[in-house]
Amino acid sequence: MTSITVAVVQAGSLLFDTPASLMKAETFIRDAAAQGAALVVLPEAFLGGYPKGVDFGITVGSRSPEGRDMFKRYADSAITLPGQEVTHLAELSAELGIDIVAGVIEREGGTLYCATVFITATGGHVATHRKLMPTAAERYLWGQGDGSTLATIETSYGRVGSAICWENYMPLFRTAMYQQGVQLWCAPTVDDRDAWSATMRHIALEGRCFVLSANQYLLRSDLPEDVHPVQGEDPDTLLIGGGSMIVSPLGDVLAGPLRGREGILVAEVDLDDITRAQFDLDVTGHYSRPDIFTLTTDTTRRQG
Repeated sequence: MTSITVAVVQAGSLLFDTPASLMKAETFIRDAAAQGAALVVLPEAFLGGYPKGVDFGITVGSRSPEGRDMFKRYADSAITLPGQEVTHLAELSAELGIDIVAGVIEREGGTLYCATVFITATGGHVATHRKLMPTAAERYLWGQGDGSTLATIETSYGRVGSAICWENYMPLFRTAMYQQGVQLWCAPTVDDRDAWSATMRHIALEGRCFVLSANQYLLRSDLPEDVHPVQGEDPDTLLIGGGSMIVSPLGDVLAGPLRGREGILVAEVDLDDITRAQFDLDVTGHYSRPDIFTLTTDTTRRQG
């Protein structure tokens, strides 16, 4: 099999209501399967939620009791691995014959991680990647991942990997993924800036891989009424604006960017296009200089 149909979901999760987010994910996954998708990607933090604009009562050097209560609420919405949410997705994957890459907030002990879970129709939950470096204020919510979760997975149609949001801006992270031969680069994100699309095209062109970027689309009305984002209280206030897209190994946009609404982007991709693209560029092969540059990746598991 060299040609498959892939899909990215653009939708907002329901903060503090993981069961409802799971049901919403199922709706979109079933829709993608009905359109022939073999692989579907869900946005960053889709299960567990991305609390855009919520400050958790933090200032430098102090935390408020109200912020601690908010964090507990957020932690209670996170999922555990293994757990019922991923089991549900695995059962759905097997039923539909579709592979799933989903952004989640994972809880282990007293720490939360922004993560990606890989679920295949034949193997169930086969891998998890934890975000290595939470961005800016994300650091007071999430712990850091380690090198043990940088693995790609092998499927019947190609090698699948994931970089979450600003991990895509880390040059050595990208190189480590290229060294593993990633062919379908999944990029769950909440970065809705116009510049994001340039990054997705760059990675596709640099890595000679297909890039599948799935972003949230979130309005103030999607948050609970008792949560007060800094962007304001107007229900129509845009919190995360989407921009999901699918890109070819030569940097051509095959679908998207999608803006202004929730939805699914679908594209048929030919994995042989990767070989065609590598004719003149393979950054960890014939276009590398191992006599000058060496990358060492520590894959030791360091979490408790």
